[in-house]
Parts: sequence; structure tokens; C-alpha cells
Amino acid sequence: MTNKRTGQSSLPLGEMSAKGGQRGNLYNYIIGIADNSLILGQRLGELCGHGPSLETDIASTNISLDLFGQVRNYFQYAAQVIEDDTVTEDTIAFLRLERQYKNVLLVEQPNTDFGYTIVRQFLFDAYHLLFLRELENSKDATLAAIAKKSIKEVSYHWRFSSDWIRRLGDGTEESHQRVQEAVSDLWMYTDELFHQTDADKAMITQAIGVDTLKLKDTYYKMISEVLEESTLEVPESKYWHKGGKQGIHSEHMGYILSDMQYMQRTYPNMEW
Repeated sequence: MTNKRTGQSSLPLGEMSAKGGQRGNLYNYIIGIADNSLILGQRLGELCGHGPSLETDIASTNISLDLFGQVRNYFQYAAQVIEDDTVTEDTIAFLRLERQYKNVLLVEQPNTDFGYTIVRQFLFDAYHLLFLRELENSKDATLAAIAKKSIKEVSYHWRFSSDWIRRLGDGTEESHQRVQEAVSDLWMYTDELFHQTDADKAMITQAIGVDTLKLKDTYYKMISEVLEESTLEVPESKYWHKGGKQGIHSEHMGYILSDMQYMQRTYPNMEW
């Protein structure tokens, strides 16, 4: 997190749109993708040593590590794009302000219980898998390569979370009730997955980004099929929460960042 040239650390730009142009849009697009995995990985990391069983504890931790590995690839590329010696993958990850993180609200929701954790993962995994399948076709060779490498991991994430949805939904009366409650509560965050920022739209026109609107019908079909197999009801509510992609987060985000950024802010310019 230290600039090797000056020995100083600085706060990276949360937005490059003010500078305009291709690099600004590309930087913001990369950040928008990576922040989802960063915050969800942090949430899953909270479960280390607290899973309901050893197997699921290890699996959740491994998924968290997969996501962080993907985030590193994205942030390393973003640091190259921004062309600023003071900006590294670490400063992008740890030294932005809350409004500069562009993750969707879904991934920052708390680990209320195992049912909530699995449903949150399930709702994101379906989107993530569809997204990466399309990102593999990006004209940006680096993004396409990251997607190609990541899709193997995310395919496993989807199998893990969807299998647990089936087990819990069609399990005991209590497990069914708890996971149905989680589905009903978290459903309102799913529509934001398909909202498009200015950077998204700019990258789509250049065949670099993914047109997420084209994924929406397939996503809800995937989700609904698994829920029906699991004897769970598909929520009918069309009331949606949004704002994360614009940097307007829930009350949970500040607590996530206070944990995630503690070391870097307490010991500035430290090197690992």
C-alpha cells in the first residue's frame, strides 16, 4: 500500500469520470465489478470459525478466498489503467471512502443466520455466473482473461449455494421457514444487479462491458426454478432497494469498512 517511489500513501480516486475518456470509464467499470466480490468476500470471511459445520465453514472460507483472488486481478488492472504511481491494488481496496465503493446493496447485507448467508450467496452467484459467461467475450483481453479464470470458481459457488437452497428449502419445517424468510427479505436487493451506471453504458457500446439487462430474464428464471424445486415461494414483491452502485449504502457498510480498513488506517504506509 506504499508508493515505492516516494514512500508515501495516498487516497485513490473513487471516480475517474471527472477526467472523462476511455480510461476513466474503464477504471470505474472495473471498480464496479470488483467491489461486489470484495464486500461479499469480506462478509464470508466473517464466518471463518463460525460455520454451522466444519465442511460448510471451510467451504465458505474458500469461496471468500476465491472472491478475493478475483478482486486482486481486477484491482491490479484498475491500478494500471489509472496511471498513478500512488495507486495500487491495496489503496484501491482499503483506502477509499464509503461513497467511493460501488458494490450492490445485496452483498453487504449481514450474516443474520446460515439461511440468510446461503440465500445472499445464491442470489449473487446466479448473477455472477451469467455475468462472467458474457464477460469472457469482452474485447478487453484482460477482462476476458479474468472472467475465463474466474468462471470455474464461480460455477462451484453456484453449485454450492443452489444445493444448499434445495437442502434447506425441502428440509425440516424450521429450515424451510428460515430460508423462505431470507428469500423474502433479500429479494428486494436483486433488481439492482441489473442497473447500469454511465461507465457500464460506455463500456457496453464499445463491446467491453456486459449488457446486464439482457441477463435479467435468464437470471430470474434460474432463481425461480431452484426455489420451486426447493418448495420455496418466489416473492411477488416488486419493491426494490437500490443505491449501492452510486455509492449510497446501507447502515451495514460502515461496519464492514471499519473492520476491513483497520490495519491500513492504523498503520499508514505499512508494507506486507
